Amino acid sequence: MIFLFPQPKLLTDPFLQLPTENSVRVVWFTEFPGSRHLVSYGENLNQKVIAQTTKLSRIREDQKSRVGEQTEDGTVYQKPTLRDIWRHEAEVTGLTPGVRVPYQVTSVTNQGGTVKSEVFSLAAKPQPGTPLKILLTSDHQLKPMTAANLQKVTETVDNIDAVFLAGDLINIPDRASEWFDDNRGGAFFPLLQGRGNYQLEKNGVITTYTGGQLIQNVPLFPGIGNHEVMGKFSTDIDLNEQFNSPYPRQAAEKLYQNNRQKINPKNDENIKKEWLINNSFNSDTFDEIFTLPGDNKNYYAVTLGDIRLVSLYITNIWRNPGLNQNVRGRFRERDREFNQPENWGYGQHIFEPIKKGSEQYKWLQQELNSPEFKQAKYKVVMFHHPPHTLGDNILPPYTDPVQIIDRDDAGTIQMIRYEYPKSEDYIIRDVIPLLEQAGVQLVYYGHSHLWNRFVGKTGINFLESSNVGNTYGAYLGEKRRFIPPGFELKNYSAVGDPNNLEPVLPNLRPILSENGQPLPYIASNDITAFSIFDTATGSVSSYYFDTRQPDSEVVKFDEFQLEYARGNRQ
Repeated sequence: MIFLFPQPKLLTDPFLQLPTENSVRVVWFTEFPGSRHLVSYGENLNQKVIAQTTKLSRIREDQKSRVGEQTEDGTVYQKPTLRDIWRHEAEVTGLTPGVRVPYQVTSVTNQGGTVKSEVFSLAAKPQPGTPLKILLTSDHQLKPMTAANLQKVTETVDNIDAVFLAGDLINIPDRASEWFDDNRGGAFFPLLQGRGNYQLEKNGVITTYTGGQLIQNVPLFPGIGNHEVMGKFSTDIDLNEQFNSPYPRQAAEKLYQNNRQKINPKNDENIKKEWLINNSFNSDTFDEIFTLPGDNKNYYAVTLGDIRLVSLYITNIWRNPGLNQNVRGRFRERDREFNQPENWGYGQHIFEPIKKGSEQYKWLQQELNSPEFKQAKYKVVMFHHPPHTLGDNILPPYTDPVQIIDRDDAGTIQMIRYEYPKSEDYIIRDVIPLLEQAGVQLVYYGHSHLWNRFVGKTGINFLESSNVGNTYGAYLGEKRRFIPPGFELKNYSAVGDPNNLEPVLPNLRPILSENGQPLPYIASNDITAFSIFDTATGSVSSYYFDTRQPDSEVVKFDEFQLEYARGNRQ
């Protein structure tokens, strides 16, 4: 009897991580463990290096996945189900800066089947003085215009050298298909590798976009956003609900201590660690997928040519702003859970502290005083949550929620609500003064799905260029953010930038309002924007593309220069 095994295939093309002065990592994924995985590189691909293989530990599909034959809820997966995916990583060494080298990956199954990628090219980390073009992007999230956005990047700009991505790569970090093969054609890796197949309909016309071939040939440096963080683990509840159910680590620790004898009677440290992760939040899938600089993947620094990039873990859980009695939101708990603290959401709590004195803050201080940072021509800081924006997601202020429990005379809880003192916004109060003192020229971020920029009082450029798929609006003029009635109004701003900077009007070809006035932002579900940092000129250029006109030109609408500032300011 002859057994025919299906032809093996790679789940992704290879992509590049962690370049050094003489090496770079090549990473790819398969749905089989395989017997051998390797990278062939160099002239005639005659040099070989074997990859190390690991299995992703938390990646799953569920009722709401759009993968394979499942195009409606629950037709294939009735509950969260582990999906077997293996990650392969090989370090290619002996590289010469400035010299690109062809490479190809090969995976061999346990049955002897072989699958190869196409031939791409890689290079060591560029040396100071090397002109670079960096794509600044964020908030992909399988949004409708992301494929068109990335395709227009590669059609418009030649020779991108790296991708800086300011968080929110996908929607649900443990849902495998969002990374690899969502059947709507807009998963994360396919779009950054030019292998997407997203059909965008505008005015009755359907256009198929593939994204852009980028990360097979240039390194990707992602920051972490709120959509890279999962909440409480469950084997039954759908992944959306798990994502929306993070619990502060400190509160989980308290629950653990109160129930330690039942949870962990033998006081096993591994059991404790796993319980705390499963009952609070984690970024395990993000950490397992990417190889990033330093010991802490969620904040890091790296030198690339003339750039010192500092990527920070500045993000919190997004919660519903509503005040309905059934909302576990940013401003209140659900009525029915007033006496169930294990079910509280604790407002829009922060995942990793950045306030003065925290470990991340001290790390940032050290980094800003390092020779690598001081000597860099261009000092760029990237994180997810906006310090300045016209968007909605800047509210409430970036601080720890202050819980207020209102009780009647008998002690019965009437309301559990949360305030966010603006005076304690950690980004504005603690982080920005450090960046100003250190001579940072560009702070890049996302989160509100729009384009706008600002210039601080000391000359820092603040850029939000995250309108790659959809927008949550710009609040200027008549449009007002929701401010909860009865709360401290001084903490919340209905219009404009809550932190008191005026938006800069695009200086080339701004979008016009309905009455013909130039707008200082792009907040559109039809027009998508991207930005390019060119170190040869020190310029940051922003472009837009109107998806309602698939044959239209990409328009450069804004450009500004980064001041050359060596060393820390005094």
